[in-house]
Amino acid sequence: MSLLSRERTALVVVDVQEAFRAYASFAGVAAASAKLLQGARILGVPRLVSEQYPKGLGHTAPEVGLQDERAIEKTVFSAARAEAFDLEGREQAIVCGIETHVCVSQTVHDLLERGIEVHVPADAVGSRHQLDYERGLERMERAGAVVSTVEAALFELLERAGTPEFKAVQKLIL
Repeated sequence: MSLLSRERTALVVVDVQEAFRAYASFAGVAAASAKLLQGARILGVPRLVSEQYPKGLGHTAPEVGLQDERAIEKTVFSAARAEAFDLEGREQAIVCGIETHVCVSQTVHDLLERGIEVHVPADAVGSRHQLDYERGLERMERAGAVVSTVEAALFELLERAGTPEFKAVQKLIL
């Protein structure tokens, strides 16, 4: 595994939707996903956002802060299997969202199977139950995903301090 590189990385935000708002982890995952999206915009990293059956589960929560990102509607659990999913030739992916043990996990496993290096910020994924969250992270890590944090991922993409991008991303973290 190597450090994240903005030239090689895409961000995948999985199903941070209204129906999951009642989860204890929801607010934290939505805020962390928003930081990752904003950081990816600043750094020119491609962004993909999925929504699981939005007619029934609602759309991406407004606090995630979608701008020019178009949500990919899906009924398959893995975002990587959705019709419009395209990493634009990127070799690395940061995957965040809901639920750790279902849609996030299946997306990560599919990407790993395709030879994509996957990083999962533990503070940007969540499940309804703590046990599902823990086992989901453990299973992804055992499969080869790098489990890190939002801050670690963003600073890896930055590579150095003292740049305008650093100052902009630093504001997201503090």
